Amino acid sequence: MATIDVKIPSVGESVQEAVLGEWFKQNGDVVEKDEALFVIETDKVTLEVTAEAAGILTILVQAGETVAVGTVVARIEIGAAKAAEAPAKAAAAPEAPKAAAAVKAPAPEAPKKVAPPEAKAASPAPSPAAMAAATGPLSPAVRRLVAEKQLDLRKVQGTGPGGRITKGDVLLALEQAPAGVPEPCAAPAELGASEAPAEVRKAMSPIRKRIAARLLEAKQNTAMLTTFNDIDMSRAMAIRAQYKDLFKEKHDISLGFMSFFVKACVAALREIPEVNGFVDGSDIVYHNYQHIGVAVGSPRGLVVPVIRHAEKMSFAQIEQAIVDYVAKIKENRLELADLEGGTFTISNGGVYGSLLSTPILNTPQSGILGMHRTEKRAVVVDDQIVVRPMMYVALSYDHRIVDGRGAVTFLKRVKEMVENPERLLLEV
Repeated sequence: MATIDVKIPSVGESVQEAVLGEWFKQNGDVVEKDEALFVIETDKVTLEVTAEAAGILTILVQAGETVAVGTVVARIEIGAAKAAEAPAKAAAAPEAPKAAAAVKAPAPEAPKKVAPPEAKAASPAPSPAAMAAATGPLSPAVRRLVAEKQLDLRKVQGTGPGGRITKGDVLLALEQAPAGVPEPCAAPAELGASEAPAEVRKAMSPIRKRIAARLLEAKQNTAMLTTFNDIDMSRAMAIRAQYKDLFKEKHDISLGFMSFFVKACVAALREIPEVNGFVDGSDIVYHNYQHIGVAVGSPRGLVVPVIRHAEKMSFAQIEQAIVDYVAKIKENRLELADLEGGTFTISNGGVYGSLLSTPILNTPQSGILGMHRTEKRAVVVDDQIVVRPMMYVALSYDHRIVDGRGAVTFLKRVKEMVENPERLLLEV
């Protein structure tokens, strides 16, 4: 029977090796075409690798090993799956009459016992195996995590191919739980037998190493400074509430606030072009386009996919681009090209509850806007104290090429645009 090699794919010229992070299948498993086999981690992206054909999988390289791009990590024996299924079906056929006979002659019923109220209330959640038929096959990592956290899969929305539940979906469900999922309590006899270690040492993932290096580089190689302002979100919230249903109906995408800020930053970058440039040796490079990076958190670390030519995009196109990137991150399909070429970055710490922060530059860019949570505060409007939904915003910039005047003016323009969204539509 023919076999095909499963190799570590190339994800970009600058990436020469990757860590084989996790196998979704076991040695000898039957795999289907386009089924996810394993995930690789590089210093920039995390990517799922799928089967090119159906067959039986032979694993050659175990999870956790660092391997070069192009390395053969497994083989798939094509046609072996059908050969293995035929004897199994033949062996199962004679059992059918016995099963039918068992149905015709059921065993006598045992006396029914009434369970106490406590037993009814403590009914366990469906097991991963019981839910697999409804949610699709679960990878070993997902099964382990679900078992450890005792998570009810009926509450998890699958975003993988065909609605398959991914590890990212489970982690997101755990993060969004009101008070977290309680860990199973150990019995008193077990507490003395195995106590948790005082500390745990774990190697940094390639992505985490890259994040650490980039942040340190920004602090050491730029003259970074941060300026702040606050934005009255009343008008933006009113417009969003008024048109969100029509927007959803027409574009099949939800209207969020990120598109307001992307459009506002595009307008401000055109007026203050040095915030859209960067230092290259003794030169300053200016861009006549706006490639806006949007920072997105993932279980493995922060990534910044780039919305290219945001200056040419509508609100709907911006929102669709963000949703597409979030889906690719969850499904480990983000490519290196998705992260390259940004000229300015927006980071929204407000989704995690941040009130105020000083974002660090995404080098070699010279500016990054930090958004924060919106909360009602007392402010003075027309000499009257009123309550308004306010958001603090922060602009960190490279003081080598961006003066204080330019930075403050940039942030004021963003404030003016978001507080008066009509200006974004009229481009004034």
